[in-house]
Amino acid sequence: MLKQNLQLRLGQKLAPQQIQLMKLIQLHTLEFEEELERELEENPALEKVQEESKEEDYASLDEGFEEEGTDSITTDFDVNEYIFDDEPAYKTASNNYSADDEDFDNESLLTEGQSLYDYLLEQIRLISIEGDDLKIAEYIIGNLDNDGYLRRESKQLVDDLAFSQGVYTTKEKVEDILENYVQKLDPPGVGARNLQECLLLQIEKKVSADKAVSLAGNILRNQFDALTNKHYNKIIQKYDIEEEDLKDALEVISKLSPKVGGNFDTQTITINQEIIPDFVIQIKEGKNGQSEVIPLLNSKNAPTLRVSDEYKDILTTYSHDKNSPDHKQAALFIKQKLDAAKWYIDAINQRQNTLLQTITAIVKLQKNYFITGDEKSLKPMILKDVADITGFDISTISRVVKSKYADTPNGIVYLKSLFSDSLTNDDGEEVSTKEIKNHLQEVINNENKRKPLTDDALVGLLKEKGYNIARRTIAKYREQLNIPVARLRKEL
Repeated sequence: MLKQNLQLRLGQKLAPQQIQLMKLIQLHTLEFEEELERELEENPALEKVQEESKEEDYASLDEGFEEEGTDSITTDFDVNEYIFDDEPAYKTASNNYSADDEDFDNESLLTEGQSLYDYLLEQIRLISIEGDDLKIAEYIIGNLDNDGYLRRESKQLVDDLAFSQGVYTTKEKVEDILENYVQKLDPPGVGARNLQECLLLQIEKKVSADKAVSLAGNILRNQFDALTNKHYNKIIQKYDIEEEDLKDALEVISKLSPKVGGNFDTQTITINQEIIPDFVIQIKEGKNGQSEVIPLLNSKNAPTLRVSDEYKDILTTYSHDKNSPDHKQAALFIKQKLDAAKWYIDAINQRQNTLLQTITAIVKLQKNYFITGDEKSLKPMILKDVADITGFDISTISRVVKSKYADTPNGIVYLKSLFSDSLTNDDGEEVSTKEIKNHLQEVINNENKRKPLTDDALVGLLKEKGYNIARRTIAKYREQLNIPVARLRKEL
């Protein structure tokens, strides 16, 4: 039985204009330039003021409009009567990509190169293998990844060969062709199923009479776990060798490639990505002798736009003929483009204002850093600190600093790197976690690599410097710095 009921719900939704503004704020300078050029191409009612006429036309941002949200274009008829869609198509348009998408359209130089697949096929077709065996070998080669490894199980290959190639074989046959044909191809190590097998295939191609090579092969074959965990004393005792002998063997192993397919690709891509700073930080001497930090927007982020006078005149012309369906349709189109141009100009102005207020707040909090360029002078700063100064939402600040750079007297700075949490030292002062990480990195760089410092030892050393932090915090910072545990930092 159907029932009807009435429910009240409170919800919050972002308007299409707000979504588009958030995306504009998030764009860095190169992306913003591309977006602006695309908008200028798509909307003929929007014009960019040329440099030579920039001063006299600077006030054109508000030209033709009285107030926000009002239409001051004079016509002999009510244009709104022709508007059947409350939201122009422009305002409801949305790009189909995630806000967290980090991929940028980089200018790339593409050069054709021979792929690993083609290189191996050339070799396999020149050796004495034919019929189903050749099909199996070619299928195995087609299943190698970009690093030259075979990541699939032999049983899976058997099933795929039966269904897709019509070749009925066994697991033993596939492994036999893999080991006796595919793994014999160049480069050495191709077709391996794991790292250990890859290194062994390479070491077997070397001269086994050499003592270091022979020892390296034995270690890879029988003591691989001890090697990966750097249990060097266990290896020395196992083979009853001197430390120098182990060093020679390790040097041989270090020259082996863990990714033999790395030199091959369908295309060799050279990415020519140029970082264009979104902000410029200037240092000037003030009247009282103190340095002043002045934040500026990159001029490419502050274009001067205006609404086309020609399109206004066209709209006025069409307004004289209210009875023509074609003129009504043209008037609707022009009205939408004019509205879109006005909104886009307002959005650009809001973007400029948001960027400038944000960088001004960052400069206020990190003034000493911008003057000295010393990371030790960085103060603890989180997104909320900037949001409190600017009055913007934290998510807005996050979008502003994302993928943005500033040109400072001390070099190009990634804005996001200026943010860090705080800890209190023994003197009761708040210090940036970035400063603690720098000290941690310095201590580890200067440690005795034969006896690396454990996390407990690092806690004691940092405590002597006035940083009273727990061992688990040391472990967290070490992982963030991509520094392995003491056992894996050990060297002979």
